[in-house]
Amino acid sequence: MKKDFLALQDFSKEELLYLLELTEKLKKKKIKNPQVLKGKSIGLVFQKSSNRTRVSFEVGIHQLGGNCIYLGPKEIKLGVREAVSDVGKTLERYLNGVVARTYSHQYVVDLAKYTRIPIINGLSDLTHPCQALTDIFSIKEKFGTLKNITVAYVGDGNNVCNSLLIGCSKLGIDMNIATPQGYEVIAPIIENAKTNAKKSGAKLIFTQSPQEAVKNAHVIYTDTWVSMGQETESEKRLNDFKDFQVNQELTRLAKKDFIFMHCLPAHRGQEVTDDIMDGKNSIIFDQAENRLHTQKAIMTFLFKG
Repeated sequence: MKKDFLALQDFSKEELLYLLELTEKLKKKKIKNPQVLKGKSIGLVFQKSSNRTRVSFEVGIHQLGGNCIYLGPKEIKLGVREAVSDVGKTLERYLNGVVARTYSHQYVVDLAKYTRIPIINGLSDLTHPCQALTDIFSIKEKFGTLKNITVAYVGDGNNVCNSLLIGCSKLGIDMNIATPQGYEVIAPIIENAKTNAKKSGAKLIFTQSPQEAVKNAHVIYTDTWVSMGQETESEKRLNDFKDFQVNQELTRLAKKDFIFMHCLPAHRGQEVTDDIMDGKNSIIFDQAENRLHTQKAIMTFLFKG
């Protein structure tokens, strides 16, 4: 029976811990010549442009012995030129798996529903599970543990925040989320996170105060205020988020050895200042590199078990 990777909520705590362990083994090359995709072709069906997601998956597929086919926004026009179900049923005749990067989360769900091959969510408007798993791996890599760690997320309650919240709540990581009014995490995600937290012991705080969120935090995380597809909202968003910038004044409230994280791309001078991005506490490029290792672990898990 095929397994998809659409959202971290679909996976148990044990499965997520296994993926983190597998990521570490692959990064440290403890698994010799892991050719789990040998003879297999994986398609990248992308509605959105990409740097890290595309390159890390293409390189990862190659390193696992597979063949990668990129289908960008102009090739398929998912759900416009052709129904998602028809796209999925066609691609499964050629490919062994698909990484989908879409505007609508429903497109990812439908691809998984109508195909018999594994579907990986490379980003949707609701979740970004590959990014969140990478983030949690990066935190564990830097601190050596996930116990007694507090993550402060400052900014938009978006897809990255959603997945990070679900992952942290599953794994017992405390998380404080500060968003402006009107940009909160949506209720269904919060409900799932609270249910997860009851089992894992994670403490969750939702606030409109960046200072409250960051106080004594081990990790400060932010994301762009204006994502792809939101350009018409730029002026309003920049005004609404003006007090949520991660800067020296804010980071002084965190632990002295805090780490700064950003999924990138970043708008320097908006959600974060240059001195934080380029400072000694920043791990943004380690985080970006880890996309490769985490995604190799995900593909190994889906295709080998």
